Amino acid sequence: MPRYAQLVMGPAGSGKSTYCSTMVQHCEALGRAVQVVNLDPAAELFSYPVMADIRELIEVDDVMEDESLRFGPNGGLVFCMEYFANNFNWLEESLGHVEDDYVLFDCPGQIELYTHLPVMKQLVEQLQQWEFRVCGVFLVDSQFMVESFKFISGILAALSAMISLEIPQINVMTKMDLLSKKAKKEIEKYLDPDMYSMIEDSSNILRSKRFKKLTKSICGLIDDYGMVRFLPLDRSDEESINIVLQHIDFTIQYGEDLEFKEPKECEEDKSALVDEYFQDHVNE
Repeated sequence: MPRYAQLVMGPAGSGKSTYCSTMVQHCEALGRAVQVVNLDPAAELFSYPVMADIRELIEVDDVMEDESLRFGPNGGLVFCMEYFANNFNWLEESLGHVEDDYVLFDCPGQIELYTHLPVMKQLVEQLQQWEFRVCGVFLVDSQFMVESFKFISGILAALSAMISLEIPQINVMTKMDLLSKKAKKEIEKYLDPDMYSMIEDSSNILRSKRFKKLTKSICGLIDDYGMVRFLPLDRSDEESINIVLQHIDFTIQYGEDLEFKEPKECEEDKSALVDEYFQDHVNE
């Protein structure tokens, strides 16, 4: 039997732990068993029960207090994650092996773990050896993404994780429930963006010719290859949560009894569901 895993990633403050808590509650309501593993050695509080906690293995505070190491917060976290990568047997023992495993891994927010350090890639390869079908879930705060330049930087962060991990990835805009009606309407264009029109909208702000050319090249790459799209997540709306979960389930083909879904069909379903979401919420 295959096992299933979500790597819940994103910048600090993007809502990773809240996402895990929301999915646990939603799946409980559906009668599905979902477990959560905390992989953030600097975490403090959880609003969900954890199956395993990396702090049982190593904590950032302990590393920072070690006089022989003298690491700061970021160096301490990198040390903890490299120590974790050398002790995957701890994770294997913590996970065990029950039928139909579905595990959310609540990951740290430091972007260097997904760009130029091998730790998360090693974790993915190890999970795949343990017969997990792994999907990356990259979260960005919708309140951060309402301006085109911030949106582009968010896309580049998501792309960095996709390139580094080489696994299917669902990108999610979180905290939609905190946006005003006007902001919800404004952010709709960022879910399936037209990057070239975005450049035109920002032409007055871009004064340097060099940066205009760079921004145009980045936007062209994103638009031409269609590599990044976002789903909205409103944790106060069960339908919004279900849309996100369905796309993740399609990606990893959750459940042996599910029929295979062609990618094109998934995209059509996605567009219809997202349109329905915005019709229901923007017009309220």
